[in-house]
Parts: sequence; structure tokens; C-alpha cells
Amino acid sequence: MTDELLVVRAQLGERTALAELVARWQAPVWTYVRRMLDAQRADDVTQEIWLAVLRGLPTLREPARFAPWLFTIARRSVTDRLRGQYAREHEARAAGEVVAEDPVETMVDRAELVSALAGLPVPEREILVLFYLEDLSVEDCAQICRIPVGTVKSRLNRARRLLRAHLEEKGYRP
Repeated sequence: MTDELLVVRAQLGERTALAELVARWQAPVWTYVRRMLDAQRADDVTQEIWLAVLRGLPTLREPARFAPWLFTIARRSVTDRLRGQYAREHEARAAGEVVAEDPVETMVDRAELVSALAGLPVPEREILVLFYLEDLSVEDCAQICRIPVGTVKSRLNRARRLLRAHLEEKGYRP
């Protein structure tokens, strides 16, 4: 059954269709959020995303565009969480407090690729995750991020270069 059909059925009040949509998209959404945030925050943000989907699904006008709509909600939730985190860190620095680093990000044992991905600037990391790991088109990435297609392409290019440079620094050769 297609996502479009499931969305229409869920909009008509069929709970099994909604459950099927959640089951189908739970892992991809959590994976996207996890690649943008640490594990603890990923769980919280993923719950927020599904609440927003539940509230907004009846108003979705293009059921065939469910995946971009869903990842737009996910992106907005991640952005809100990051914005709040950066604001708290800025306030803590301004007050002279020491900001504790994320223990997940400071683990030495992490795979080099995950480490390199985490080291990318958020806009480039986001585009890499959406395009390569969530398998969305350049056009869908542009719609989700609310940027032109050309910007998506340039961010993909920059992200690839940064990732390659980081991996080459660690001794990996293409």
C-alpha cells in the first residue's frame, strides 16, 4: 500500500492506516534526527515530530508528498532544538559558566564516518543526511530546507569535500 493511500485513509479516521504510516516511517525519522542530535534528544524530538504529524495530518493537502512534509516537520523540530541548545550555551558562556560537551560526541571509539559527519556544519550535515541517508531527491531536500535547488547542490558539494578532507586526514584514501 502506498504512503498516499495510507495518508488518505488516516485522514478519513482509519487508525490502522495511521499506525502503518508510523511503523513505516518511525525508523527513517529517528535515524535522521539521531544523525542531527544525540540519542537522548533524538528520542524526545522524534516524539514531538509524531505529535506534530498527528495534529497536522488532517490538513495535509497533497498526500503524495507525505515524505517531504514529514521531513519538513522533522527538520523544523531539530532546528528548534538546536536553536534552544545554542541559546543556552551562549547564555552559559556569557555568564562565565563552563559548558559541558556532549558525551556522545566526545567518545573516542566512534566510527570515523560518524565522527566526520558530526563534525560537518549543520546545513551541510543536514543535506547529506537527507540526500544520502534518507534517499530524498535534491528537489525534496530543497523543499524541506526551504532553499533553492542550487543551494542544495552546492551544500552537497561542500559537504562531500569536507567529509573527504576529514577522512583523508585520518588516513583514508579514496
